[in-house]
Amino acid sequence: MAVLRKDPVSSRWVIINVDNPKKPEDFEKEEHVFKKGPCPFCYGNEFMTPPEIDAFRHEGTYANTPGWLVRTVSNKFPALQIEGDLERRGEGIYDMSNGIGAHEIIIDTPYHDKTITDLTDEEATSVINMYCRRSIDLQKDKRFRYIIIFKNHGAVAGASLEHSHSQLIALPMIPKNVLEELAGSRKYFEYRGRCIFCDIAKQEIQEKERVLIETKHFVSFCPFVSRFPFEVHILPKEHSCHFHEIKEKEMFELAKILKETLLRLKIALSDHSYNFIIHTSPFDRESHDYYHWHIEIMPRLTRVAGFEWGTGFYLVATPPETAIKYLREAKI
Repeated sequence: MAVLRKDPVSSRWVIINVDNPKKPEDFEKEEHVFKKGPCPFCYGNEFMTPPEIDAFRHEGTYANTPGWLVRTVSNKFPALQIEGDLERRGEGIYDMSNGIGAHEIIIDTPYHDKTITDLTDEEATSVINMYCRRSIDLQKDKRFRYIIIFKNHGAVAGASLEHSHSQLIALPMIPKNVLEELAGSRKYFEYRGRCIFCDIAKQEIQEKERVLIETKHFVSFCPFVSRFPFEVHILPKEHSCHFHEIKEKEMFELAKILKETLLRLKIALSDHSYNFIIHTSPFDRESHDYYHWHIEIMPRLTRVAGFEWGTGFYLVATPPETAIKYLREAKI
């Protein structure tokens, strides 16, 4: 018999197959297929991208030339554009505004054949550092209320280019999914006087049943209410609502736990596509002491279909308690 589990933050229900859980080899592998041609993110092709916004560079090198370690450019085909005014307006019952925002590409490495799992700890730390730098810079723009940072790895996960990169989108409103998390965590805080994410981290560490990696400041685990097979979350142990406020000394540690988590997923799942998303608090001045930033990693092993769209439930073919065993056994 399947098990129903309710997410304590979003109140979303999932249906988990505990009788006949799928193994990693049971999921059909969809090959990474990308467009052919010169890669605009490689060394020497800097002229193929929009002008450089920010970069970590070797001393003596110049913008839009080789010599960079991590590079940020505008998306050539942005979902939103940074120039202009919002001009909020209505058409009868429908609310509208201009498509104002920022859409940036963070190129993780100059090397085409490397992903985050192949980077040195120092190189991966530079990627995390760039996420923070761009967040801090963009929050100065009073038009923006939220920034989402995410990575699409593999064509099935939405990556159009093979070269490892992340994306950042600044939005003039708070997304619905974020509002649901904020509402759920606030309700828990008002009822118990504690942060729900802090309680989740403490319980997972205490039980150890679903923990993948634990370091001094972070924990990586398969969530009890996983929405996808082999889903993994990374939480800071110390309460913090804004990702960009991470202490510099902890960036290195976060880079290491993120690298190892992704490497274990890569080995256990034969390099399936995945998305990871950094969940953080909005930029408004309201206190979000009840919220806790975290990273969600979602392998793309199954597809969301009619039942999920129609109900908001998720069907999970592998319980997190089973998934964690394969991830722990992955030989890295």
